[in-house]
Amino acid sequence: MFDGFLKSIGLRTRSKTLLSPLAGKVISLSEVQDQTFAAGLLGQGVAVVPTGDKVVAPADCKVEAVFPTGHAVALHTNDGLDVLIHIGLDTVKLDGRHFGVRASVGQAVKRGDVLIEFDRAAIQREGFDVTVPILVCNAVEFASIKGNVGASVSELDELISVRCR
Repeated sequence: MFDGFLKSIGLRTRSKTLLSPLAGKVISLSEVQDQTFAAGLLGQGVAVVPTGDKVVAPADCKVEAVFPTGHAVALHTNDGLDVLIHIGLDTVKLDGRHFGVRASVGQAVKRGDVLIEFDRAAIQREGFDVTVPILVCNAVEFASIKGNVGASVSELDELISVRCR
């Protein structure tokens, strides 16, 4: 009887935090120069314009998928977030050049473990945008998703706050 009331005033609300899998400048998804990401068709979140050359696990999680070209990884965190980290835009066209995958499908990884290393400068030299969308793909299961837009983050700084229903 009181659960609904307590939830409505925020006393039963839980939140989760997703840490940044890489260093860089946080921008809104709407600023990403790819409509699929900008429109949130694959999930809600933010993007990071990277200053480094590696992606680390943003939480203790399981690696659900690693794209054969090494440009993206899908994770399921122990907190229940389904996360997609996509390095660059249209970088699938590089066919794996400039990417070094350090994780494998089914692997349980700890926060901070290196998942993918990439050569940011080489990717840019080939004319690709290195912006990294970071999406919560199961966002519909949560009340809200809020990113730390405008911040400059280091690896494992707070990136996205998720409020549970």
